Amino acid sequence: MALDAATKITDVAVAVITRPDGSFLLARRPEGKPYAGYWEFPGGKVEPNESVRAALAREIKEELGLEVTRAYPWVTQVFAYPHATVKLHFYRVTGWQGEPYPHEGQLFSWERAESVSVTPVLPANGPILRGLSLPPVMGVTQAAELGMETFLARLEVALSKGLRLIQVREKTLSETELLALAHRVSERAHAYGARVLLNGTPALAQHAGVDGVHLTAGRLMQAESRPDVAWCGASCHDRQELAHAAQLQLDYVVLGPVLPTDSHPGASTLAWEGLRQLTHDYPLPVYAIGGMQPAHLETAWEHGAHGVAMLRGAW
Repeated sequence: MALDAATKITDVAVAVITRPDGSFLLARRPEGKPYAGYWEFPGGKVEPNESVRAALAREIKEELGLEVTRAYPWVTQVFAYPHATVKLHFYRVTGWQGEPYPHEGQLFSWERAESVSVTPVLPANGPILRGLSLPPVMGVTQAAELGMETFLARLEVALSKGLRLIQVREKTLSETELLALAHRVSERAHAYGARVLLNGTPALAQHAGVDGVHLTAGRLMQAESRPDVAWCGASCHDRQELAHAAQLQLDYVVLGPVLPTDSHPGASTLAWEGLRQLTHDYPLPVYAIGGMQPAHLETAWEHGAHGVAMLRGAW
């Protein structure tokens, strides 16, 4: 969002308090506050000389009576309301002590991103709800390397174990072979309620009948507007690519390589600290890629990622 240099921005710590089943807590703003009656994620202003993490713990204690024990930085978005411009620092809160209590007279509701039942929700939270519907793990196909039937068998196993996001990425297949693979992957994935994105052009993704497109870094930097598809993500490696993806308002990015990989031995990597630096105050959900395994998921969360994208580790 473009802002005037003189615009005063208020930093706000926001908690996405998430239960193991994926549901999260929304609170209804009480009377006497701006947007009274709207539903929001709980949180509040960061005080002078206070860290965002400390503000998060303080606000959740004051508002809900909860002691935050585990929280991960997620996304940061700037939103201009008529009464204020706010910089919203969202944290995923997965550990706490106590039960939510309405210390400010709020109403509470546990909701799911795909089926929010309360209304109205604060305008700033639209992209947040969309981001929350993205699973924490993305599987990137390896059909050419494993063999078509072997890969599809492993895909079926992964889907049965909970994989819900797949990127069809096969650089060595012809367009005809890629479309055929995309159809077979989609058929299996959609039976489990999983999403499929095609690494290619938006036109090819639409022709394949998948749920969206994943842009290479090259296609991302050539794009002047967001492709007209339901879901769109992109591969990024540096701040310039990340900034362009955010400008286009994509749904997510895949960032890496974070760790060394078998496919690119000796290539430079971001390492975990590089991932942290690039995801700091970033507005889109980020999947860490490069040497990822399921055991890396929590480490990725600790360094600001939404989740991990895996090739070999997914299958």
